Amino acid sequence: MSRKPTVAPPGTPARPGTPEPHPTPKGMAPVVHSPPPTRGGVPAVRHRPGTSPGRVRLAMAVVGVLAFAAAAAGIVVPATHGTRTTADEPQYLLTAISLAEDHDLDIADELAEGRWRPFHALPLPEQTETLADGRRLSPHDPLLPLLLAGPVAAGGWVGAKLAMAAMAGLLAALALWTAVRRLGVPLPVATLAVAVFACSPPLAVYGSQIYPELPAALVVLAAAAALLSPAAPSRRETLVVGGAVVALPWLGVKYAPVAAAVALVACWRLARAGRGRRALAMAGSLAAAGVAFLVMHRWWYGGWTPYAAGDHFVQGELSVVGSEPDYLGRSRRLVGLLVDRGFGLAAWQPAWLLAVPAVAALARRRPAGWAALAGPLAAGWLVATFVALTMQGWWFGGRQVVVVLPLAVLAVAWWSGLDPRRPVLLAVAGGVGVLAHLWLVLEGAAGRITWAVDPTATADPLYRAWRLVLPDYLAMSWWTWVLHGAWLVALAAWAAVAAGAGHRPGRFRRLRSRELRRA
Repeated sequence: MSRKPTVAPPGTPARPGTPEPHPTPKGMAPVVHSPPPTRGGVPAVRHRPGTSPGRVRLAMAVVGVLAFAAAAAGIVVPATHGTRTTADEPQYLLTAISLAEDHDLDIADELAEGRWRPFHALPLPEQTETLADGRRLSPHDPLLPLLLAGPVAAGGWVGAKLAMAAMAGLLAALALWTAVRRLGVPLPVATLAVAVFACSPPLAVYGSQIYPELPAALVVLAAAAALLSPAAPSRRETLVVGGAVVALPWLGVKYAPVAAAVALVACWRLARAGRGRRALAMAGSLAAAGVAFLVMHRWWYGGWTPYAAGDHFVQGELSVVGSEPDYLGRSRRLVGLLVDRGFGLAAWQPAWLLAVPAVAALARRRPAGWAALAGPLAAGWLVATFVALTMQGWWFGGRQVVVVLPLAVLAVAWWSGLDPRRPVLLAVAGGVGVLAHLWLVLEGAAGRITWAVDPTATADPLYRAWRLVLPDYLAMSWWTWVLHGAWLVALAAWAAVAAGAGHRPGRFRRLRSRELRRA
C-alpha cells in the first residue's frame, strides 16, 4: 500500500534546512529540482544563462574569423625592406619545401637552386653547415615545416602564411570555448577578451609569421582546455595533454620546460584524484617520447638538439642560451617582457597589463584547474627571462612569450568576469592595441614600416605618447632604471591588491558571525 503524501496546511513554515516551496500555477506541473550533475564525484560546471551551445558556437565563429582576418592582414607587411620573410622564417619555408617535394629534411638542393628568392629577394644568410654525409639541415625542429608542407606545395609562401592565420583563428575559437565552458566566464566578457587579444600584437602579428610560436601556443591552449575540467582528466583529455607535451619540443626544443610544466600539472591532478596508475602510465609514456626525441635528434642532426646542425654556435649547441649568461642582468626581463617600449607586450597592447592582477587573483582564489594556467605560464615567462639569449632581436616584440599568452588571455577573461567594471577597462585598453595593429598593417602595406626592422617608427599617435612612460632596455640610462623601478613597484602593488581583494571582508564576516553565535 502506498502512503499518501502529507500536505502541510497553508501558512505552515518549512522544516529547517529545506527550501521554501514555490506555489505552482494552475494547470502547470510542479517543478522538480534535480541535483546538479556530477562527473567523477565532482559537480559539473553549470552553463550560465545565454551560453547555449548555439550561442557559444556563433561567438567562436565570430572571434575565429576576426582573428584570421587580423593575422592574414599582416601578410602585406614586409619583414624587412626588401624581403617578405627574414631571420628563421626562410629556413622553415625551405624545410617545408623539401618535405613537400623530396620528403626529407635535407635543404642542400633548395639552397643550391635559390628556392628562397620568391620570399627573400636579398642574398640569404645561411644558418647551416654541411654534415659529414653532405646533408644540410636547417637548425630548427621539424614539426612546423611538416605542418606547412601541404600549404607551401599548394600556395607557396603565401599559402604557408595563410595556414598560420588559420591557426590563429582556431586558437581564438578554442580560447573562447575554454573561457566559457571551463572557467564559467560570461559569454560577452569572454568574447571581448579573446577578440581584443587575438586582433592585436603579438598574437595577430605572429599569426602571419613563419615561426613555431603560434602553433605552440595553440598546443598549450589545447592542453589547458583539457586540464581545466572540474574533475580529473578523462582518458581522452589525458591523451590530448600527452599529445601536447610530445608535440611542443618538436615545434621547438625551447618549449621543453613549458611541456614539462604541463606534464607535471596533469600527473599531479591524476594522482590527487586517485588515478595513480594512469599518472604513472602517462609519465612513462612521456619519458619514452623524450628518449625517442633525443635519439632521433642525435641521428638526424648529430647532436641532442637541432642547433648542432647550425653554423653559428661555435662553442657548441648549448651556447644557444649564451656563452656566459648574466642571470642577474637578465632578471630585469621579468618586467621588461611586459613594459619594454619596443619589445614589451604592453607597448603595443596595454590590456596585457591586466594579466598581472588577473594572475595574482587566480593564484589567490585557486579555482578548479587553476594550476593548468599558472604553472605553464610561469614556466614560459621564466624561460623567456633567464634562458632566452635575448629579449630584443630581429623580430617583432613578444616572441619569447607567445607560447603561453593564451593562458594569460584566459586569466584576464576570468578576472574580468568577476566585476562588471573590469570589462570596460579591458575594452578601452584593448581598443588601443587593436588600433595599433591596424595602424601597423596600413603603414606596412604603404612601405613605411616592417615587422622586424622598424615597427617602432610607426606614426600611431597613441603608441608614440604611451612609449614615453615605458623604459627602453636597449639604452640602459639612469632614466631607464627609474622607469624600471617605478613599473616594478606599481605592478607588484597591483598584484598584491588584486590577490587580497575579496578576502578580508569575507574573513571579517566569518569572525563577526562567530562572535554573534557566542553572544
